[in-house]
Amino acid sequence: MERTSENGPVPAQRKAPSAPPAAEHDPVLTYGKEDDDRVRPWSRHDRTMAETGVRTLARRLPGLLRLAWSLAWEADRAGLVVMVVLRVFAGVVEAAGLLAVAGALTAVLRDGPTPQRLREALPALVLVVAAEVLRSGLAAATNLVRVRLGPRVDRVCLVRLLDLATRTSIMAFDDPRFVDDLDAAERGAASGRQLVDNAIEMLTSAVRIAAAGGVLGVLHPVLLPLLVLSILPDGWASLRSARLAHASWLGRLRQVRRQYMLRYHMTARECAAEIRSFGLGRFLLDEYTILAREQEAEQVRVGRGQARYRLTGEAVSGLALGVVYGTLILLLNAGVMPLAAGGTAVLAIRTGRSALAQALTTLNTAYENFLYFGEYRAWIAQAGGLVPAPREQVAPARPVVVRAENVVYTYPRTDTPALRGVTVELRRGEVVAFVGVNGSGKSTLAKILAGLYEPDTGTVSWDGVDLAGVDPDSVRENISVIPQDYTQWPMSARLNIAVGRISRLLADGPDSVIPAARATEAAEVIEKLPHGYDTSLARQYNSGHDLSGGQWQRIACARAVYRDAPVLIADEPSAALDARAEQTLFTLIRELGRDRTVLLITHRLASVRTADRIYVLDGGLVADQGNHAELMSRPGIYRELFTLQASQYVDTDPADAEPAGTDRGDVLDAPR
Repeated sequence: MERTSENGPVPAQRKAPSAPPAAEHDPVLTYGKEDDDRVRPWSRHDRTMAETGVRTLARRLPGLLRLAWSLAWEADRAGLVVMVVLRVFAGVVEAAGLLAVAGALTAVLRDGPTPQRLREALPALVLVVAAEVLRSGLAAATNLVRVRLGPRVDRVCLVRLLDLATRTSIMAFDDPRFVDDLDAAERGAASGRQLVDNAIEMLTSAVRIAAAGGVLGVLHPVLLPLLVLSILPDGWASLRSARLAHASWLGRLRQVRRQYMLRYHMTARECAAEIRSFGLGRFLLDEYTILAREQEAEQVRVGRGQARYRLTGEAVSGLALGVVYGTLILLLNAGVMPLAAGGTAVLAIRTGRSALAQALTTLNTAYENFLYFGEYRAWIAQAGGLVPAPREQVAPARPVVVRAENVVYTYPRTDTPALRGVTVELRRGEVVAFVGVNGSGKSTLAKILAGLYEPDTGTVSWDGVDLAGVDPDSVRENISVIPQDYTQWPMSARLNIAVGRISRLLADGPDSVIPAARATEAAEVIEKLPHGYDTSLARQYNSGHDLSGGQWQRIACARAVYRDAPVLIADEPSAALDARAEQTLFTLIRELGRDRTVLLITHRLASVRTADRIYVLDGGLVADQGNHAELMSRPGIYRELFTLQASQYVDTDPADAEPAGTDRGDVLDAPR
């Protein structure tokens, strides 16, 4: 039934779907088989968690604190120094306040007229009030410093991660383990700030413990160790709770990622039409509900376990606290401690116990964040080793000959090589084409020629210089790419072209992108936008403007032309273009090929007829090569594919069909 509100009718909510029977839900059928790898981020810490105890925590505490303080020191040295000074001073003030309480109680409880006793206690009471006011002011100042320090720690951690993520070899992103580790590292990076906050809290608690402990030590030495023993059960419970929560997080990471991916695809604009066209809404919602209910069940399990640990810890801790107060009563009864000192001891015990409880709770959280942050540190170390080492030799600026010889390449975690001993050659002033069926190795070979991938064996050379010995950035500096999967940057139309060479935009000015846009007919699209080249193409925002696939592809082509590099690699550059735009693009590519090295990868074989040389790849091997006429003159993959495509454009009357044995390629290429 439809409900109404002040904003209009509200559709009735669909009844929450019930989970399908277990027999109907098959994760392998839905998500495919996954390796049960014991070194993946969601399982590699199982042994660490199992071995973690109080002694392990105590042993790791110095390293944990060193890490936290080093992070804070790197992020904001001045803020850290001010923070420490404020905290220590606050501890001194708290100790002074407790001693002032002792003085006030002594004056009030001694013999004599009440007015006289109150007058004698007045200076101590003023000190108590002043200490409390000063301590509150110091706490406020400390919070102000923490507000500044926290975001700076976030920045340091995330900038370091993003810096490595953008400099790491692209081959690493083909390894699912690396990507999984990166996911865990992003979660761990957020723990850096929390770890610093935990260290500050532990410092605060340590100062308060020192203040209360100093007062208790003055009053009677036996009270301090009893106080420490009374809080240890709470610490044990907190530690066990942290281990349980962290182990649960690691064990559920895969399912949480599936939930996120399902949620993203169910709400993404680009998926909306297909979900409705194929009626996938119910299926996806059922899958998400199953995962959500599993997550709910796991959270309930963890909550119950943590409740048991905390109940046990608090019960034992309460008994221990009774022993502390019992000891205090015995000391008072025996006359070992005066009544005024006993009152001060009660306040010191409460302060010390509160500080100890806070320290242990914080230590528990800090250790959990330390484990999470360990994922970040492990990925930083791993990624640092995958950044190509700088090399002094640079690649030739305008190579005449680009050659790959006996190249073999296998993707990570696969057994079958994508390339198996491939040899190709590209020359300046030529347009060379790679053709073949899907999965034949065309794009992989292009990435190797572009210096993005390093071959397992074999060599790639420019003018005889082996690229294995040159600076990778010097190779990429001379290459322009129209990728098969181009990026739709959430920026202005102008910058979406200028990303091809940002340094040129800074040197030549904002209008330097216009010639490239006109050459690729992207200008026709951009000039119709509300703000021309300054229109935002971030469709996620209200001011953003959306483009079609073909319009985006024109901008991607303009991006490559704007880069103006001596080597151009075009991987399916016209997949989303209309016939007129495609013809314009290939005409431009032929023009660019007059003084550049051009590599063209496409499935539209009519576009490669004018290529100077065509390599036919099949199963990671060069199956054939030659120009169009040569390849059409002999049986092979190229003639088969070209004939198949060309036949789609020829109207054939069954009565006029060629006799058996006639080669359609000969007919199509025959003079007309």
